Amino acid sequence: MSDSKETLNQRKQDALPRGNAVMCDWFVSSAENATLRDTEGREVIDFAGGIAVLNTGHRHPKVVAAVAEQLQKFTHTAFQIVPYESYISLAERINQRVPVEGPAKTAFFSTGAEAVENAVKIARAYTGRHGVITFGGSFHGRTMMTMAMTGKVAPYKQDFGPMVPSVFHARFPVENEVTVEQALDSLEDIFHYDIAPHNVAAIVLEPVQGEGGFRVAPSEFMTALRKLADQHGILLIADEVQSGFARTGTLFAMENFEVKPDIITMAKSLAGGFPLSAVSGRAEVMDAPNPGGLGGTYAGNPLSIAAAHAVLDVIDEEQLCQRSQQLGSELVSSLQELQSRCPAIKQVRGLGSMVAAELKDAAIAKKVQTAAMDEGLLLLTCGQKGNVIRFLYPLTIPTEQFRQGLTILTRALQQYAV
Repeated sequence: MSDSKETLNQRKQDALPRGNAVMCDWFVSSAENATLRDTEGREVIDFAGGIAVLNTGHRHPKVVAAVAEQLQKFTHTAFQIVPYESYISLAERINQRVPVEGPAKTAFFSTGAEAVENAVKIARAYTGRHGVITFGGSFHGRTMMTMAMTGKVAPYKQDFGPMVPSVFHARFPVENEVTVEQALDSLEDIFHYDIAPHNVAAIVLEPVQGEGGFRVAPSEFMTALRKLADQHGILLIADEVQSGFARTGTLFAMENFEVKPDIITMAKSLAGGFPLSAVSGRAEVMDAPNPGGLGGTYAGNPLSIAAAHAVLDVIDEEQLCQRSQQLGSELVSSLQELQSRCPAIKQVRGLGSMVAAELKDAAIAKKVQTAAMDEGLLLLTCGQKGNVIRFLYPLTIPTEQFRQGLTILTRALQQYAV
């Protein structure tokens, strides 16, 4: 018998630092596809997906089989010491599909923040410049560099001292708050007040802001950024750590726009629950750092590489891009219908299955989240004010279970979003 939930929570409190905030007061014992089971035998429908990591679901059989097969061969050599073919073939597969102009190259790492940080290194090496521009409401990671790039103070930056220099924040277009013109003006303000454009290496943005509230970059804004970057010799970097691998209805969210970035970062659902991230970009840009300038002991771990190969197979074989569009369309329709009866639902937005419902305030969002959890549906909140519910269910979720989750969600919203 395992310890009780209460005992486990006490052990957690005694053993872990306060900064390791944990949302749930229950503990998982097993998981399969879109179902979590806790240590007390309760089943929960997972609309969180490990924060966008499980587009192919918990323990997809093909992912598990691929990792099990690799376990029988070797688990680690450090690719930069002793290489393996699977790393190269995965890079080749991604290079063929990543939406950048011309030939692409890819390097693998372990976490999303690591990918973003290396993208900045590559941009600086290619341009010979130091400045980085990101946007308010963005999230790029928790390392010192990516924390500086993140456009939200609490809880990510507060109490951690001076941020890394040469990082500047422009405004991100927000419907009814910040127009595209105002956002572009804020970039020009940075060029006038903070850093000359010829000193800027990269503009980095999420095509769909994740922690910022699933805000989709307007197409005209993305087009203007590409034009501005080209005008000043600045690289455009798309942070697709949360939006990649079929979440938005295309393999990469940038496929929804007419322009292409110079570099794309990816992680999360790339390897179906195993730690793996990547930086892909135009070949000449990716070749800028000198040999040894990129890498890491665990970068491109062979178990994670095997999982990623399986993930790409599953996305294609199970048509998860189309599935993402279908599920997202049903969710959006359901939320929009509820909006007429639940005035606290201010806005419904998203691309594919990267969908969010913005509520009147954080207190209502928390009540809806808690009510859903009480009925066995796991939801996540996000947004600058914590008033957005985001949906990150596995794209492999059975239709019946998906609709069961929508029924629970509907009851919670009808109860508190009035």
